[in-house]
Amino acid sequence: MKKTTQTEAQLRVITAVTEAVEPVIDELELELVEVQFRPEAGGWVLRLIIDSAAGVSLDNCADVSRAVSDLLDVEDMVGHAYRLEVSSPGLDRPLRNLRDYQRCLGRKAKLTTREPIGAHGSAVIGRIEAADETAVIIAVEEERVVVPMALVAKAKLVVEF
Repeated sequence: MKKTTQTEAQLRVITAVTEAVEPVIDELELELVEVQFRPEAGGWVLRLIIDSAAGVSLDNCADVSRAVSDLLDVEDMVGHAYRLEVSSPGLDRPLRNLRDYQRCLGRKAKLTTREPIGAHGSAVIGRIEAADETAVIIAVEEERVVVPMALVAKAKLVVEF
């Protein structure tokens, strides 16, 4: 008999929760960005990270929490005690997929690449001008830098004050 690792169990919970709560969150005209399930100080945490074009308010987080709490309890997808948290991705949110890049057009971002991109090295900082499945175009001063998606190791928004 194969022993199930905690990581496999966590992935099963994340997949099940994502499938169950995404339609509920969509109904609230919000987007499910990420589901996290992990042990933290004080026990297990199931974290739903939500977003919208207008941003996320405390009321949005409370609405999602109320809407999904009963569903999660009835479906019993987790199997043990956990704390539910609902939050926004934050000002310096990571960019993980094409939808993230497209939502953040015109915003300043830092892309760390697996290989140097010309004179920029392995870090390109500028405004996101365009993005598709193959590349992101970043405006760095007067230059347009094309960063192939396959080379992006990490990307996040840059907070501007």
